[in-house]
Amino acid sequence: MNKKEKLNRISLILLSLFVVMLGYGILLPTLPYYTERLALKDNLDTDLINFHIGLLTSIYPLFQLIFVILWGRLSDKYGRKPIILVGLIGFITMNLLTGLATSLTMLYVARIIGGIFTSSVIPVSNAYLSDITSEKRRTKIMAWSGVAISSGVIFGPVLGGLLSQTNVHLKYSFGVFHFDRFSVPFFFAAVLGLIVLFVILKWLKNTAIVTKIREKTIKFNFTFSNYFIILLLLSFVMQFVVTLFETVFSIYGKDELAFNSSQVGIGFMLCGSVMAVLQPVFATYGEKIMTSKQQITLGLVITGLSLIVFPFLRNELSVYGMIILFASGGAMVTPNLLSAVSLLSKEDTGRNISIQSSTNSIGQILGPILGTWLLAGGFYYPFVIAGSVVLVAIGLVYYLRK
Repeated sequence: MNKKEKLNRISLILLSLFVVMLGYGILLPTLPYYTERLALKDNLDTDLINFHIGLLTSIYPLFQLIFVILWGRLSDKYGRKPIILVGLIGFITMNLLTGLATSLTMLYVARIIGGIFTSSVIPVSNAYLSDITSEKRRTKIMAWSGVAISSGVIFGPVLGGLLSQTNVHLKYSFGVFHFDRFSVPFFFAAVLGLIVLFVILKWLKNTAIVTKIREKTIKFNFTFSNYFIILLLLSFVMQFVVTLFETVFSIYGKDELAFNSSQVGIGFMLCGSVMAVLQPVFATYGEKIMTSKQQITLGLVITGLSLIVFPFLRNELSVYGMIILFASGGAMVTPNLLSAVSLLSKEDTGRNISIQSSTNSIGQILGPILGTWLLAGGFYYPFVIAGSVVLVAIGLVYYLRK
C-alpha cells in the first residue's frame, strides 16, 4: 500500500469517527433540557428528571458493552469495512428516532439502537487504523483517532445549540412522531451520517479478513495478563470520571450555575478542543520529555485535582478554566492507554481494542448513574469522589510493567 492510499484510508476512518462523535456531541448539552421537556409532556414527577438523564446517558454505553465484543469478532472474520457500515446505519436510525421523539420511551428506544450499532464504529475503526500502521507510528495514529473523536465533541454541542434555535416554524405530527425545530440538529446528524455512509461504501477498501476465528481459549502468560488488566482498570477509571463529569456538569450548569444550553455547550466545546489539540502533541512530542508511564501518571494527577477543585468555583471563566485543565489531563492519559492496548498483539488487535472498549463502556454506564445518584447529597459530592478515585488509581501505574 502506497503512502497516498494509506492517507486516504486513514482520512476516511477518521471521518467516520468524527461524524459518530458529532452525533454524540449534539445531544450532550441538550439532553437535560430535552429530557425535561419530554418528561413534563409525559406528566412525570420532576424529581425523577435527573434520574432519567443519568439513565438515558448510561443506557447507550450499556448496549455498547453488550455488543462491542461481537462486533470485534465479526470484524476479524469479515473485515472492518462491513461492520463500520452497519454501525453508520444504526447511527442514522438513532438520530432520526431522536429527532422525531414525542416521549421518553421513544428517546430510550433511540438510545438503545444507537448503543447497539455505534458500538461497532469506534473500536473497529481503531482496529482498522491499527491494521494499516506500523508499531512505531501507533501512538501517533491513535492520538489522531482521539482528535477525530474530540472534534466531534467540539462541534456537536455548538451545532446542537445553534440548530435547535433555528427559525423552523414547521410543526408536523404523523402517528407517534413529531417534527419541529428541536428535530433539526438530529436530522442534520442523520443526513451527515448518510453522506459518510456512501463515502465509506464507495472509497474505503476492506482490510484483510482473518478467515478462521480461533475458538480455543487464548492463554496469556502471567506478566502479560497483569499488564493488560492494569491497562483496562486505568481505561475504566478514565471513562468513569469523564462520563460522570459530562453528565453531572450538564445538570450542575443548568441547576446550580444557571447556565443556558449554549453556556453548557461552550464547556463541552472547550473540553473537546483541548483534547483534540493536545492528544497529538503529547503523542508526537511527549515521549521526548516523559515516558508513557510518566505521562499517564501526570495526566491522572491533573485530572484528579481539577475534579476536586471544580465544584468550589462559581465564576463562569474559572469554571471554563478548570474544564481546560481537566481535559489536558485526559489528553495525556487516553492515547497512551489506547496505544499500549493496540501493541499487545498483532493477531488479536481487534479483539483487544474491543475488550478495552467494553471496559470503557462499563465506566460510561456507572459514571452517569453514580453521578446523578451522588447529586442528591449535594453538587460537590460527584466531583470530589470522582477526583479522589482518579488519585487513588495513580497507584496502579506503579504496577504497569510489561
